[in-house]
Amino acid sequence: MIELAGWIEKQVAATRNRFVFGIAGAPGSGKSTIVERLAAELDAVVVPMDGFHLPNDELDRRGLRSVKGAPETFDADGFVDAVRSIRNSDADLSLPDFDRSTDEPRPARILVPASAPLVVVEGNYLLLESAPWVELRDLFDAVAHLDLDPQVRVQRLIARHVRFGKTPSEAEGFVRASDEPNAVRVDAAGHRAHLIVTVDS
Repeated sequence: MIELAGWIEKQVAATRNRFVFGIAGAPGSGKSTIVERLAAELDAVVVPMDGFHLPNDELDRRGLRSVKGAPETFDADGFVDAVRSIRNSDADLSLPDFDRSTDEPRPARILVPASAPLVVVEGNYLLLESAPWVELRDLFDAVAHLDLDPQVRVQRLIARHVRFGKTPSEAEGFVRASDEPNAVRVDAAGHRAHLIVTVDS
């Protein structure tokens, strides 16, 4: 973590423009925890991809609630546009976040000031090669892919789902049916990262 923060700090110091850094990784790989630490150490603005989840009523309409978290359950075009604005806009931006207690996105909760020198964007699908996700990689100055032992990652996911209201059996079923297929997609795209960060379990 110290090495990653130091590397980012050097990149920010070396550029005249905003440095946009991506943290990608499978569900449960530690993205949110690492980003929180980076934000504290580097005074970064953090933009989570989770804010671009489609609302639950829209997922229900499309029959996608059972696979929530898969690429098709996000407003991918809106997310790509947001990252493009982070990269290119000279105005303040107001972006959504995600409330895990209600399991819903919340609009206009994150302020990205035009003056912010470092923005860290975190999410599962920053490196996917399918449209429109494939456009993302070139909008970042660098993207790191997190690598964590799969058994540890699965246990973390089950514990997270239980914490937010699922029974242990429901949590394990959701992880096997939804989170793990998504992890396969994320890890398959990890070779496109600029950095591979091994996460200590």
